[in-house]
Amino acid sequence: MTTTTDTIASEIKNYINSNGGPYSAWYVGIASNPTERLFTDHNANKDYGQWIYRDAGSSSEARKIEDYFINTIGTDGGTGGGDYSTRYVYAYKKTTITNP
Repeated sequence: MTTTTDTIASEIKNYINSNGGPYSAWYVGIASNPTERLFTDHNANKDYGQWIYRDAGSSSEARKIEDYFINTIGTDGGTGGGDYSTRYVYAYKKTTITNP
């Protein structure tokens, strides 16, 4: 991973660690519109939920970060989604109202 990619991965990992729960209680994904993905598609609570997103600068960098969290760290999520415009990485703590 590049320095920017490492920095974003560290920021997200620190956020997850500071907000508790096992990594498996968190979902990590990529999106071209992270707010729509978080608050509409996944139903994360905008005001009270625990969520974060960062601009990775490119689809390839976003995919590297997503892969790291899902396949190395052990968060929930699925690789292979999105398209060339997918440059944001997001994470949220799963609850009874989120999807998943």
